[in-house]
Amino acid sequence: MEALNELCDLVAAHPDLLLADKLAWLSSRCAAAPAAAAAPQRASRAHLHSLLALARLLPAGGAGAGDAALPAPLLSFLASHAFLSPAFWPQSFAAAPFLSRLLPLLAAAPASPALSSALSAAVLAALDVADPASAPLARAFLSAAAAAAPLPLLPADAAPVAARLLLDFPASEETPARAKGKGEDTLVEENGGVRDVVRRFEEEDVEELERKEVAFRLIVHMLGGEGGLETGQVGKVRNAAARQVRSLTDFLKIRKRDWREQGAQLRARIHTKLMCCQAAVVVLVRSVSTMETDSKSSKDMLQQTLAWFIEATKSCILSSWRKLKICEELFCTLLNGISQITVSRGGQLLPVLLIPLKPLVVSTCSQADMTGSNPGALFEAVVKLSCEIIEFGWTKDRALVDTFVMRLAAYVRERNDYEEEDGKGKDAVPVIRLNVIRLLAELCVCLKKWEVVDMILPLFIEHLEEGDASSPSSLRLRLLDAISRVACLGFENSYRESIVLMTRSYLDKVKALGASENNTLPSEATTERTETLPAGFLLVAANLRSTKLRSDYRHRLLSLCSDVGLVAESKSGRSGADLMGPLLPAVAEICSDFDPVSTVEPSLLKLFRNLWFYIVLFGLAPPIQKNDAPTKPVSASLNMESSSAIALQAVAGPYMWNSQWSVAVQRIAQGTPPLVVSSVKWLEDELELNALHNPGSRRGSGNENSAVGQRTALSAALGGRVEVAAMSTISGVKATYLLAVAFLEIQRFSCNGGILSATSTLNKSNSAFSCVFEYLLTPNLTPAVTQCLTAVVHRAFETVLSWLEDRISDIGEGADVRESVLSIHACFLIKSMSQRDEHVRDVSVKLLTQLKEKFPQVLWNSSCLDLLLISVHNELTSGPVSDPAWVATVRSLYQKIAREWLTSALSYAPCTTQGLIQDNFCKPSGVQRTQHTADVVSLLSEIRICSGKNDWNGIRTANVPAVMDSAAAASGAKKEAPDFSLEVLSTAVVSATVKCNHAGEIAGMRRLFSTMGGINMGMASPGVQSAQPHQTFDEVFVSKFVSLLQNFVVAAEKQPIDNSQFRETCSQATALLLDHMMSDSRANLEGFSQLIRLLCWCPAYISTPDAMETGIYIWTWLVSAAPSLGPLVLAELVDAWLWTIDTKRGLFASDMNYCGPDAKLRPHLIPGEPEAPPEKDPVEAIIAHRLWLGFFIDRFEVVRHDSIEQLLLLGRMLQGTMKSPTHFSRHPAATGTFFTAMLLGLKFCSCQSQSNLQKCNMGLQLLEDRVYRAALGWFSYAPEWYESQNKAYAQREAQSVSVFVHFLQNERSSPVDSPSKSQGREGEHNMADQTHPVWGCVDNYATAREKRKQLLLTLSQNEADRLEVWAQPINTKDTTTFRGKISSDKWIDHVRTAFAVDPRIALSMPLRFPTNATMQSEITQLVQTRLLELRTIPEALPFFITPKAVDENSVLLQQLPHWAPCSVTQALEFLTPPYKGHPRVMAYVLRVLETYPPETVTFFMPQLVQSLRYDEGKLVEGYLLGATRRSNIFAHILIWHLQGEYVDESEKDAEAQKGSAFQSLLPAVKDKIIESFTPEARDMFEREFDFFDKVTSISGVLFPLPKEERRAGIRRELEKITIPGDDLYLPTATNKFVRGIQLDSGIPLQSAAKVPIMITFNVVDRDGDPNDVKPQACIFKVGDDCRQDVLALQVIALLRDVFQAVGLNLYLFPYGVLPTGPGRGIIEVVPNTRSRNQMGETTDGGLLEIFQQDFGTVGSPSFEAAREMFMISSAGYAVASLLLQPKDRHNGNLLFDSQGRLVHIDFGFILEISPGGNMGFESAHFKLSHEMTQLLDPSGTMKSDTWNQFLRLCVKGYLAARRHMNGILTTVNLMADSGLPCFSRGDPINNLRKRFHPEMNEREAANFMVRTCVDAYNKWTTAGYDLIQYLQQGIEK
Repeated sequence: MEALNELCDLVAAHPDLLLADKLAWLSSRCAAAPAAAAAPQRASRAHLHSLLALARLLPAGGAGAGDAALPAPLLSFLASHAFLSPAFWPQSFAAAPFLSRLLPLLAAAPASPALSSALSAAVLAALDVADPASAPLARAFLSAAAAAAPLPLLPADAAPVAARLLLDFPASEETPARAKGKGEDTLVEENGGVRDVVRRFEEEDVEELERKEVAFRLIVHMLGGEGGLETGQVGKVRNAAARQVRSLTDFLKIRKRDWREQGAQLRARIHTKLMCCQAAVVVLVRSVSTMETDSKSSKDMLQQTLAWFIEATKSCILSSWRKLKICEELFCTLLNGISQITVSRGGQLLPVLLIPLKPLVVSTCSQADMTGSNPGALFEAVVKLSCEIIEFGWTKDRALVDTFVMRLAAYVRERNDYEEEDGKGKDAVPVIRLNVIRLLAELCVCLKKWEVVDMILPLFIEHLEEGDASSPSSLRLRLLDAISRVACLGFENSYRESIVLMTRSYLDKVKALGASENNTLPSEATTERTETLPAGFLLVAANLRSTKLRSDYRHRLLSLCSDVGLVAESKSGRSGADLMGPLLPAVAEICSDFDPVSTVEPSLLKLFRNLWFYIVLFGLAPPIQKNDAPTKPVSASLNMESSSAIALQAVAGPYMWNSQWSVAVQRIAQGTPPLVVSSVKWLEDELELNALHNPGSRRGSGNENSAVGQRTALSAALGGRVEVAAMSTISGVKATYLLAVAFLEIQRFSCNGGILSATSTLNKSNSAFSCVFEYLLTPNLTPAVTQCLTAVVHRAFETVLSWLEDRISDIGEGADVRESVLSIHACFLIKSMSQRDEHVRDVSVKLLTQLKEKFPQVLWNSSCLDLLLISVHNELTSGPVSDPAWVATVRSLYQKIAREWLTSALSYAPCTTQGLIQDNFCKPSGVQRTQHTADVVSLLSEIRICSGKNDWNGIRTANVPAVMDSAAAASGAKKEAPDFSLEVLSTAVVSATVKCNHAGEIAGMRRLFSTMGGINMGMASPGVQSAQPHQTFDEVFVSKFVSLLQNFVVAAEKQPIDNSQFRETCSQATALLLDHMMSDSRANLEGFSQLIRLLCWCPAYISTPDAMETGIYIWTWLVSAAPSLGPLVLAELVDAWLWTIDTKRGLFASDMNYCGPDAKLRPHLIPGEPEAPPEKDPVEAIIAHRLWLGFFIDRFEVVRHDSIEQLLLLGRMLQGTMKSPTHFSRHPAATGTFFTAMLLGLKFCSCQSQSNLQKCNMGLQLLEDRVYRAALGWFSYAPEWYESQNKAYAQREAQSVSVFVHFLQNERSSPVDSPSKSQGREGEHNMADQTHPVWGCVDNYATAREKRKQLLLTLSQNEADRLEVWAQPINTKDTTTFRGKISSDKWIDHVRTAFAVDPRIALSMPLRFPTNATMQSEITQLVQTRLLELRTIPEALPFFITPKAVDENSVLLQQLPHWAPCSVTQALEFLTPPYKGHPRVMAYVLRVLETYPPETVTFFMPQLVQSLRYDEGKLVEGYLLGATRRSNIFAHILIWHLQGEYVDESEKDAEAQKGSAFQSLLPAVKDKIIESFTPEARDMFEREFDFFDKVTSISGVLFPLPKEERRAGIRRELEKITIPGDDLYLPTATNKFVRGIQLDSGIPLQSAAKVPIMITFNVVDRDGDPNDVKPQACIFKVGDDCRQDVLALQVIALLRDVFQAVGLNLYLFPYGVLPTGPGRGIIEVVPNTRSRNQMGETTDGGLLEIFQQDFGTVGSPSFEAAREMFMISSAGYAVASLLLQPKDRHNGNLLFDSQGRLVHIDFGFILEISPGGNMGFESAHFKLSHEMTQLLDPSGTMKSDTWNQFLRLCVKGYLAARRHMNGILTTVNLMADSGLPCFSRGDPINNLRKRFHPEMNEREAANFMVRTCVDAYNKWTTAGYDLIQYLQQGIEK
């Protein structure tokens, strides 16, 4: 309920937060109002809480809203009166507290007719309740209403309430008795009527009294004005109230024992009666104030009322019930009434009042229970009344007031008669005197009038001096207390008199203490010395405000301390600490505002020095040496000869004195100036004189033992930095002085962190180093003293470091203070580097270096950067005396320090550092200051960070590519080149200029807006006043920018946004926000918070690199210019980051099936359904996340040491990021981003060693586990390649993983690594004996963690090596970090660890380490033993479906029916002979194939047809027949391939024995397919096949014709053929519909057998524009077997898909080929191509000349574009040729298209066969003739950029092909028994496998491909074969 109340209060305070919606929701929670006649229904607690919430919202929701704003449930609650029934309230629900909370809220609501009527009716109903069961509820309601009065009742509704209330005042009460005269007080007792009085009061009904009280409280606000009461009614109420007040005197006089009632019953009666009387007093005061002012009756009534009140107050004072709270409240109410009545008539009653007021005051002061430290409420009320009357009468009748005061003061002189009586002690003090003294002091303090002080203070002083100071009494203590309070007022004369008296008194007490040390002193003497006077001194010090008086008082107190010290030294047997200690709190207070660095008068400095000498000698300072060893306490009664023991005790502790004195000494240290002396000799003389003046003093230098003791203590105080032996030249006086300096300065730094808090704000305070450095500047110091003073500086520095470390865990304001202290000290040390003293400069540099190492966050402090870059350089040239040598030295020092500073800052947080530099340039005087600071320009111009080698050693944050990219974004620079270098100066100047321009725009618009008086957002009609409220500048432009940013988000969902416009808008909005923050305005906070949120969220919504770069630029600007926004910005960014996880964007797009290259290869090479590519490139969002991560890492480095809030925010972000390894995107482009996130996670976990996160160790260990788990999860999938258009992308990816590996290798072991070390530590646990919350039960957590780390390191090293090869493919130097030096046992351990984390990790390891037999064996064993857990992982199939398992009919195969589908090539592999057609394996394969659409499997139709050879169970045949029924195209392609496997009649004899069963099966399958056709499918089949059979048969018609007539014959035959329908498609390209035949396109081709023909069709795309008709030529062959070309082109198609999937810019053209019958087939013609032979027929010269002729001169854009096309196609076919080994590569088989791309055709010789009877003349793996190298390598030396690019493409293509070796091998292997010529010799399958070189790692494979290309470079066998072809066939070479 409290949370609901707070929420409602918050909403009520912000009425613009859609209040109507909240009211509607709350109203819906309230039950409906019951019908009038229906019984009240029991309300629920939710209903009542909702009513209360609605009421809390009323003040904001109902203001000016009328009835419509008042929620109906509240009106129903009041109007139904159901709350008066017990049946309405829930069981055991306290109705009274609820009503007491509800009614005040309703009373605070604006008056409205509906509310007024409802409240009036409710009050009347409660007053008229007759049911006893409802009476308590009615009383509770009325009591709550009375307490909440005045109720918002309109006059019409108040009248009936008033009339009803008057019924409670009978007519018999109309004549009150007059006040009793003098002598009538005891009338009742004399007449013996006490019992009658008691009986009369006991007869009063308590409930009746309660009703009267309620009536009084409700009706009091209806008196006067429009309350509705007539004069007679007012009189009736007044008389009733007067009777109650009049009865009060008799009531209070009754003693407790006289009551017959006792206990709770009596207490209830007393309380009720007094409450009723209190209400009556209020009514009486109000009623008499409404009477006519001039009438005699009104004057009489006022006097009578005043008399009643005074009489009642006296009764309250004398009553035995006066300690009751209600009695105190009644007394205060009476006195308030007296004051109001007195003041009401302009002071007419002042003389009347002052006469009885004195006895009233005296009666109050006569009470003995008011003499304590807390006199009580009655005394305070009397003081208040007296002050009010005196203040009022001061200007009305001064004489009366003076007389009143003096009469009171006279009681100070009076003696009680009993003092003269025998047996009475002389020291007894009347209570009245003590209280009157207190009262007079209170009057002086409250009135603050010097006239009053001058009347009273002399009396105090007179009586104080009359007394005996040596034997003080409580009166003397009270007088001293009063005098000190008077002195606080700051009236100069009274102050001086008081202070002189107080100091003299204290000194007298000290002297008397020494004189009477053997006598027993009275307790008052000790109290005066140790409590009263010190408290008075402290009170004066705390309350004096006058600077002049404070200075005087400071001097007097310090002088007093010196005098006390001298007295203490001259005495024996009494410790000086007892005498001086009580003064220390007052000294601390008066020194609290003293500026220690200001100019100090020598006399005052001497007093401070003496004070610290005594503090050291008396051991009053807190210990300054941290020593855990117990120290024996020193007795307080030490004699004077043990000064060395006291000094040692003071240094090492423990502290012997009052803890308040210790705190006081620390405060004194804050305000003490440096104890610098003009010379040490002068100091020695001064102390010698003092020693002569006090011969008994222990400070004399003649005591060598004392000097040795002082040196020993000094050495201990300096932490042993200076040995005692090195101090031999230091005398005892000097040692004492140095010890005092050490104590002072260490204490100064131990309190408040060494900040001199003389000024009011921390930021304006100076560093205490300004004090401690003063000692080093003292001239003519001896080396020993210099050494000691330097040690003091270092000890002070250690103290401030300790102070900062102790507060490292502070948050909020404490953290701000800590960082401010750090900044102030660092700035001072930077300034001190310009000192002329070389020793001071060296000390400053040393301390600054240590400060940076201990607290690195100072690197990013804007004040420090400003000093380094700007201020100090100006100070060097602005000194009074020009010293070129000094300036040069200091400038060189600053250049060195600034360069190291900036380089270190940039190496850890380049974004923030650049933002700070830019902000420095943007400051108002920044540009002006830099105009003449050439040093700054030269310094910054030398500093740059780049992706290569930098100025710092080792790997730092800026080496992370994501951070580098973010730094570029923060700087505003563009990063295109791979060796991107960020120059700090140029980017800072440019960006600062842009920021200043935006800030100027906002400032200019603000001034213009102010000048114009606002902007009229809409034109109002003439004469019509606009109802729109006036909007401020911030409101107008904040709403505008919010709208613009929201529009960008909406637009980004549909189309790319204008990035420049988005950046401009964000920059302007940021400038507006910062401008608002500089104004310190708190207006429109919600609007600006929404603006900040949008600025943080928009880049996350848009999720593009450009938008994220803008975001980083803006965020850096915000946190640099306004560091206070850092936590807010980071909180919003963390929320936005977690939102991207929930919405699965960018790095977290885990649900996107189309997640990378593998997605494009489904299902041929990769398991899974094929998916359409996403509308937006997922890589864009991944890059955006990478930039974002760079900013997070940058901020982490900045805040990791100084802001726990922001660290915890980052921890929240990392917890959400690492919560599951499965929610990361698996796109290979996310590799670098992923490992950067893991790096941030490990960096964060490394904070376990930081003291500010010690309490979070367990959480950090759990997070570390999540990081390891998530990082290992990356390796649960096969490694993939990705090629980006950004040339530097691959290098950045490799570097990202390398940095992660480097951090992992150098990661320090966390505390959990050594469980034994943590035993005994508080809050730490031995994880070895626990069940780990993430990883489950482990025997040894540290061991398991180390195993995971080593596994992760191995896998990450492999990934880094892979990516490095991809980034540097032609770098033949082996730079791999993984050398395979792991033992077999270690590999087994790795596999088991991986399997325990995620089996997918283990299953993917063979793809990274394919030659590791130990690993393969262990994985196989684990898979086979844990098979049930792996059903969803297709990659596990090869580990248990083996030929051996098939031979043995293993039980493992029984799991296949439940296994997840694998890829098509994996399934087809199981169709090969080694698996023998096992039924379970075959069933699984067919289930897999049926999973995918038939059109998808069509690609592997040749392999499926070949599998029929081994289909003994007819399972493959069944699948094929089923697929044909689902897809007509599948059926047609299958029939054509079946027909292609037919053997010609001429070959039947030769093939009779071979494959007879297979040949007999083919027509049977074909017939079954045709028979299963539906009529529509048969019609389509017949039209398709008839059409192309007719076209193919033209070749037979042409054969007998002469060559010159064949073309005409083709036309005649084509004219006979018509297109039978619109659904006719090309067999070689099923996605193209045939729309017609180009009759003139028929061309007969040369062939040794029959006549092949080429015909061009008009086609349209199946899914494209039906009007977009394109030509497509096809060759129809008869007599040639096309099946081998089909196989070669299948492999080329797979390679093309792999290249495209990876993103490689390699070109392959797998043109369509389809065998349609035995020796028949259709071949697509590559469009827009010419063979190299044809090109040679028309042009003399090589390819270079041809390209120049076709595309322009070398270097022209068209030529270079053609060269690039040739390069990417040559590289693509180089990889394909290496694998397929196509021969017969003469120039007739090489085509070039119109863009310059190369296409290989005619694959009659592949794999192991070659022309010339397999002589293998073409020894190069691919053709790279001289003319081709002229294009690829213009230099001819294999060193040109184009050649290197060609090599890169070849290597990457080869590496990408190796990834899918098994799929390609399966595709070829299934054709091994097809009878194709390529399988006729050798071992083609194994040789193809060897050309993939699976035994090589990536670097070795890359080097192999480079050697292959070099070997093919202009090889002589290539040129020789071209020559042979030219000579034999006439083919141009």
